[in-house]
Amino acid sequence: MANVIKLSKGLDIHLQGKAEEKLIQLKSNGKYALVPDDFEGVTPKVVVKEGDKVKAGDALFVNKLYPEVKFASPVSGTVSAVVRGERRKVLSVQVVADGQQESVDFGRHEVNNMSGEQVINVLLEAGIFGYINQLPYAISTNPSVMPKAIFVSALRDKPLAGNFEFEVKGQEQDFQTGLSALSKVAKTYLSVGVNSSFENYRDVEVTVFDGKCPAGNVGVQVNHLDPVNKGEVVWTIGDPTVVLFIGRLMNTGKVDLRRRVALCGSEVKAPAYVDMLVGEELSTLLSNSYDENRHVRIINGNVLTGCPTTKDGFLGAHTSEITVIPEGDDADEMLGWILPRLKQFSVNRSYFSWLLGKKEYALDARIKGGERHMIMSGEYDRVLPMDIYGEYLIKAIIAGDIDRQEALGIYEVAPEDFALAEFVDSSKLELQRIVREGLNILRKENA
Repeated sequence: MANVIKLSKGLDIHLQGKAEEKLIQLKSNGKYALVPDDFEGVTPKVVVKEGDKVKAGDALFVNKLYPEVKFASPVSGTVSAVVRGERRKVLSVQVVADGQQESVDFGRHEVNNMSGEQVINVLLEAGIFGYINQLPYAISTNPSVMPKAIFVSALRDKPLAGNFEFEVKGQEQDFQTGLSALSKVAKTYLSVGVNSSFENYRDVEVTVFDGKCPAGNVGVQVNHLDPVNKGEVVWTIGDPTVVLFIGRLMNTGKVDLRRRVALCGSEVKAPAYVDMLVGEELSTLLSNSYDENRHVRIINGNVLTGCPTTKDGFLGAHTSEITVIPEGDDADEMLGWILPRLKQFSVNRSYFSWLLGKKEYALDARIKGGERHMIMSGEYDRVLPMDIYGEYLIKAIIAGDIDRQEALGIYEVAPEDFALAEFVDSSKLELQRIVREGLNILRKENA
């Protein structure tokens, strides 16, 4: 019987456009790109050049600080471009896929007979180790520090989030193999939602989190199960598809970066799921899927933590949703915010819409207000189910008080843990950016 942890804090935002559990088939245009910025904390060193031929599983770039951490090409083909930005920062490594796909064969592995070190070496060689993150700092982990525990979240509860149980259907053996492989490295916790079918997996400690968003955040789960203290490291997998990547590698000996993506949002004509490879160009997916005459925002990810993109963008390494919502820059509302209304969502019941219960809203991307002084109102605490003082931590980060940040639990948090606090914040502060900058400064100080 799994442990159950009930969370009283949080907020569920019900939006229009949730993906229907049906799979649509799309033919790829053959353009792929691996984006280093998808792997937080990684300084890329490109190991291919334009015109090189690669197989699926060959490294496109490595982590400059830990060269043994490779990042594999999702397809076989020809390297078409190494795109750089300011100060020659690597923005992406692009590959045009071959018609006939070839993969590097890393050999099948019997996980039950492997040690933790052998598991790590296989993941490093195949170029998928970098998909595992760590706390503290919420960055792509490195193999030089062993974790005290590994945390996997199979609960997706952000607005319009894809259903992982639908994704894993038919791949249960790969998921079990991935969990068993991780358990060879350190004690592994699997966190699931209420009435989940994942409670019977072996080699892991299963915990049910019963509560509103952000109960699915791996940082929230770490905080309640085994908090991180200074000097400790835990590995985190908030994107459970990574466990499938690991399981497929062990069972087949090949790198398979397929993931099931939810095409969702109020602007999407027919929200559904599609199987795509990491780094696949989005133009095929988004063609004719929404009214291109409307002002929309395309988000690589969910509405709380995703990044704006375009039809020419590429599927992120940890992206399980492509969301299309109204931009809102063409909205013309009489009397502005002061008019009572039923079609707008309000946390503090400023509108009468709260009388309608779990109504689904078509929210747009407007901030609806300007940045102003921070008010100590307790807003963050109501949606942050962690044993930390969120407002005080944000103030300590802004002030640059490192000792205070450590005392207030910065080692336990990731930027996504403050996504809901950013949504409800009446001061309109970019809390996720503030937390990320604070973590980066702290990492440099402790290096």
